[in-house]
Amino acid sequence: MPRLFTLLLMALPFLAFSQDLTYLHCGHLIDANTFERQAEMTVVVEGGNIKEVLKGYQKAPANASVIDLKNKTVLPGLMDMHVHIEFETNPDRYLQRFTLNDADVAYQAAVFAERLLMAGFTTVRDLGGSGVNVSLQRAIDRGFTKGPKLYTACKSIAVTGGHADPTNGARQGIYDYPGPEVGVADGPEECRKAVRQQVKNGADMIKITATGGVLSVARDGYRPAFTLEEIQAIVETANDFGIHVAAHAHGDEGMRRAVEGGVTSIEHGTLMSEETMDLMVKKGTWYVPTITAGKAVADSALIPNYYPEVVVPKALAIGPKIQSTFEKAYKKGVKIAFGTDSGVFAHGKNALEFQYMVEAGMPPAEAIKSATVNSAELLGISEKVGTISAGKLADIIAVSGNPLDDVTTLQDVKFVMRKGVVYKNQN
Repeated sequence: MPRLFTLLLMALPFLAFSQDLTYLHCGHLIDANTFERQAEMTVVVEGGNIKEVLKGYQKAPANASVIDLKNKTVLPGLMDMHVHIEFETNPDRYLQRFTLNDADVAYQAAVFAERLLMAGFTTVRDLGGSGVNVSLQRAIDRGFTKGPKLYTACKSIAVTGGHADPTNGARQGIYDYPGPEVGVADGPEECRKAVRQQVKNGADMIKITATGGVLSVARDGYRPAFTLEEIQAIVETANDFGIHVAAHAHGDEGMRRAVEGGVTSIEHGTLMSEETMDLMVKKGTWYVPTITAGKAVADSALIPNYYPEVVVPKALAIGPKIQSTFEKAYKKGVKIAFGTDSGVFAHGKNALEFQYMVEAGMPPAEAIKSATVNSAELLGISEKVGTISAGKLADIIAVSGNPLDDVTTLQDVKFVMRKGVVYKNQN
């Protein structure tokens, strides 16, 4: 018993839970609904939630702590709707799938999770890994490691030989024939089984690869993968579980099928036609652009031997086009949610996406909205996060300067609070 008690005490510093009453004195506060930058505001936090938002620097009672953010702009915690938290790009990544154990992946994923949190991203949607992502989610929720609130698709679902077929590029005999149990499905019935298996494994949503991809060791980077009937089977099964479907898609035909089939979001959308944009507007489909990933893979493809030979032409052809597609989709009125595909580039640099969105014509306020209000709506958690409002979780960040004037200030977050716990506080 004494040893058990000692171990529990040692664990306490890592249990991210607080019932303390805290007053945040905010020099400026961005209202994520109106995007007015309000001066001299107080946010009262209690038990991990926002209790009140008050004008002026309110005097705190004796039992409260005060955090001075009078020289900062305070805004809701940021949300990234497309990360891959288990890995990070490097020249050995294709070899590592043969050399790393799940435990190795888990330890590095914990580092990436903390880096995302310190960059101001308090909620992220992980769109595909090995299943370690589910274990990391549980570890974060239980306070064993630091990280954002993590929603995960567990393992992406692909067709045989498609983007996310884990046997691509490997010689025959290394792997067993992949099936629905490992996220490879052909035909509507296998697709239904694959969805059910991922839900059984702990998935919060389903991710499919509706077209070829850039970084998979397969020659196709954009042609359609699933049939419309297969996508409909996936969406219907996911809806039965009350969860949504995200569709990786570069080519327009696969993208159109995914939208017609009822997916909630299109990821990347590189070669999206105006007709598909119009269809997305009609059906209310979200677009998660991942501009940063496109630029990053194009840059890495110029480095000799960074990617396998089959990947390089895909990266050079597809990567640079995402920003211009985003510009057209935004002007068309397609709903935009913030997403970066971090892991394809270094975790923690996610706020670069804001800069690229603004370069393409989106006002800073709208870019911030995409990472707060819009992302919360996509996930169906608007009642919990997305704005600094009474009753919501105390997921709060702060930066120097005014991100409504200079969105690059979001690349240097000075203060991070998640569920009322302060993880970062720099002057």
